Amino acid sequence: MNDEIRIDISRAKATAVGKEHGITPDDLAGIEGRILAAHEILQAERAQQKYGFYDLYKDTAVLDAVKAAAQSFLAGGCENLVVLGIGGSALGTIALNTALNPPYYNQLSRAGRRGYPRLFVMDNIDPMTFRAMMKLCPAKKTVFNAISKSGETAETMSQLMIVVEELEKKLGKAAVKEHLVVTTSPRVEGAPKSLMHPVADEYGLTTFAIPLNVGGRFSVFSPVGLFPAAMLGMDLDALAAGCAAMDARCSRASLLENPAYLRAAVQYLMDTKKGKDMTVMMPYADGLRDVADWYRQLWAESLGKLTDLDGNEVYAGQTPIKALGATDQHSQVQLYREGPNNKIFTILEVSRFDKSLRIPATLGAVPELEYLRNKTMNKLMAAELQGTVDALKVSKRPVMQITLPRVNAHTVAQLLYLFEVETAMAGRLYNVNAFNQPGVEEGKRIARKLMGGKG
Repeated sequence: MNDEIRIDISRAKATAVGKEHGITPDDLAGIEGRILAAHEILQAERAQQKYGFYDLYKDTAVLDAVKAAAQSFLAGGCENLVVLGIGGSALGTIALNTALNPPYYNQLSRAGRRGYPRLFVMDNIDPMTFRAMMKLCPAKKTVFNAISKSGETAETMSQLMIVVEELEKKLGKAAVKEHLVVTTSPRVEGAPKSLMHPVADEYGLTTFAIPLNVGGRFSVFSPVGLFPAAMLGMDLDALAAGCAAMDARCSRASLLENPAYLRAAVQYLMDTKKGKDMTVMMPYADGLRDVADWYRQLWAESLGKLTDLDGNEVYAGQTPIKALGATDQHSQVQLYREGPNNKIFTILEVSRFDKSLRIPATLGAVPELEYLRNKTMNKLMAAELQGTVDALKVSKRPVMQITLPRVNAHTVAQLLYLFEVETAMAGRLYNVNAFNQPGVEEGKRIARKLMGGKG
């Protein structure tokens, strides 16, 4: 079976929505030289290992270590996996869990979860939520995975302090290592020391390294995402194979044959030439809803920059928006069709759901429902998607479509890898550093000062 995902930009072209709002052949021809030049830069940086996200899937030693550690913790009877992390330390795991595990996963019986633990991702510091999690996840039956590259993330470290106290109190200091894993920066010469290193040393913790050349929002295929994935029984080999398949496509020195470069070019042209300073991602599958959330951070944090690589003030970046079909047809599409024409849309489509659900021939007293009787909910979802895409075209709103044959580890990995390379190329087109986040740091410094620390 062909599991290759498909990218279609035809509804973002001028032939679909007019020259004012759509991409023309001249637009693509005009940017092709920049794409090819940027490709050479990106490939050189990859060869120099400046940015490591490209090749994470190739590290079989990490894959083996993650699998072995997960088997060991699962053998101890773990019933809950709690991820302590925020932003890039959390969103990838949430996206993978929503896509690759059944709906309402935590509500299923242990047998329904195939023996794997429930998942709780603590990506905020609301005290009500965190206290509730601690009650739901008794220390003896829980493995906590604290994730922070520097160990200086206040949100994560405050969570970790609470968890360590609870583990020591309930189980004793010697047992902490059976219930706590840390994922942080590596211990290599010349690298900044993580504040998690002394914690790992004191308790003898299992520790995974986030490569120094991999930022948080690009880390889903590092132990940041892979250890939780292994704990939840996901197919890590299929994830790696999906990355490899998309890597082959995204390594082509071509605008039209490289799907990541094509999407980056369309997004950039829409923003800078067509007035589309917002980009909406709208999956038509509940399993992909959190992919849109993960992408939102990737796109916003990578491209939203005050200055370009030459030091000029540019205020770059599109505003990413997440939506969900068919849900947001009833909350957002009115704006999307009749409000400002300042958005480009990415529709995520699934060719075949793993289950089909027939709509029965009931409610006979309502003849107006005849069009639904004995059809399937699958067909209705497909019709809703087509209706939205066609309606957007009528309103001259540009749309790109990405179609997954099915939702599985192989196709989801392709999707995430595609978006990572797309973002890297978009950074070159905007001439900004797609791999830093200076605008995030000021708020952290202020908060630290307010708490009595240095800031």
